[in-house]
Amino acid sequence: MLKNAFAYVTRKGLKSLVILLVILTMSALSLISLSIKEATDKASTKTFSNITNSFSMEINRRVNPGTPRGGGNVKGQDIKKIANSENIESYVKRINSVADLDGYDIIETSETSETSSNQSPERAKNFKRAVMLTGVNDSSKETKFVSGTYKLVEGKHLTSQDKNKVLIHKDLAKKNNLKVGDKIKIKSNLFDADNEKGANETVEVEIKGLFDGHNKGGVTAAQELYENTLVTDIHTAAKVYGNTEDTATYQDATFSVKGDKNLDQVIKDLGKLDINWQEYSLIKSSSNYPALQQSISGVYSIANQLFIGSLLFAGIIVSLLLFLWINARKKEIAVLLSLGFSKGQILAQFAIELAFVTIPAFIGSYFLASYAGKHIGNNILQSVTGNIAKQIAKQSASTGLGGGAEVDGFNKTLSSLDMTINPNMLVWVIIFMTIVLAISLYIASSGILKKNPKDLLSDTE
Repeated sequence: MLKNAFAYVTRKGLKSLVILLVILTMSALSLISLSIKEATDKASTKTFSNITNSFSMEINRRVNPGTPRGGGNVKGQDIKKIANSENIESYVKRINSVADLDGYDIIETSETSETSSNQSPERAKNFKRAVMLTGVNDSSKETKFVSGTYKLVEGKHLTSQDKNKVLIHKDLAKKNNLKVGDKIKIKSNLFDADNEKGANETVEVEIKGLFDGHNKGGVTAAQELYENTLVTDIHTAAKVYGNTEDTATYQDATFSVKGDKNLDQVIKDLGKLDINWQEYSLIKSSSNYPALQQSISGVYSIANQLFIGSLLFAGIIVSLLLFLWINARKKEIAVLLSLGFSKGQILAQFAIELAFVTIPAFIGSYFLASYAGKHIGNNILQSVTGNIAKQIAKQSASTGLGGGAEVDGFNKTLSSLDMTINPNMLVWVIIFMTIVLAISLYIASSGILKKNPKDLLSDTE
């Protein structure tokens, strides 16, 4: 039987080659789809590793407009109440403020220079050296570092023990000939709307580290550039507004829940605390990255469609080819039946012939998928993220949103897929594809094998 099967496959070389190429191509696409899904899972896990069991405390803008400049005004005492909960493992609180670089220049681009030229001379002068401060008690867990918007490239992150320390952008450091360990002075900006106390403080800070990152979209002011943001300790960001850590108002706070606790239940239980919850909203941290979730689900959806489509296409095409293949062998089947071969034996003969074709196809699909997988995967990713970017651009244009790091972090999507084809994937593809081919073989041969030799011979005349 094996000898006959091999002889037929080699004798009908063109037909065998066509079936082999169909199975090879569809198996390779199935492998690629599984690889895309695995790579997406890895990227998702890596991206959300620090935020899957955390939530943010933000102001409820429906009833709480925030600061005069529109920032958050979360009370420090309310943050402390949640932080003291037995279910909270750690927390990060942030202060957003504005200050001036004393004796140093900020970064300007052609875009921001044009915007500045359209401002009144007085405003341009008042904010000529203004930078945004993000005060945080642990910069490694600050939203923009977690999302990958910022990346520390030199020095160390800020901790809760730091005082009068700062992280600055490497381009701002380069422009002003600054390095890690240098000390600079920052001053209160008397014209900032959020400086409600009219504070006029000067704080000398030490540069503890440098970070990198660049705006993904357009900006409406120089202060929206990543390069003009300083990440400081809590004390520094509070002092430029004449506050202390206890009296300051905070942009928001992010809390990590202990690993054995259910996030939804913890958030529900916190509602019992003596806090004016009408002013705040508790939001799962993963919800702060809608574009990222959309890109993950988009890539996953296409990968599923590719896998299912490959199996269906292979089944349909191979069924048609096998039908034509078997239909041309009616006389041979009639002779075999007349010689006493059972229908099961004849079907087994066809299965062995198909196996001679599929085995090299499966082996070849592994190498083809390894060669073409990364290219196809990243093309799919670019297509998905490109569509998301267009949607974001339309929304930004209609709402007039700027292009600062907060907005870019909110709009972050997957940037790449680390794709690999492993043997386990090939095993699953072989299993699924074998089932599909077995069904195809049965469909293609069942009609003919039901006939008796006499009918088969009359069909050939």
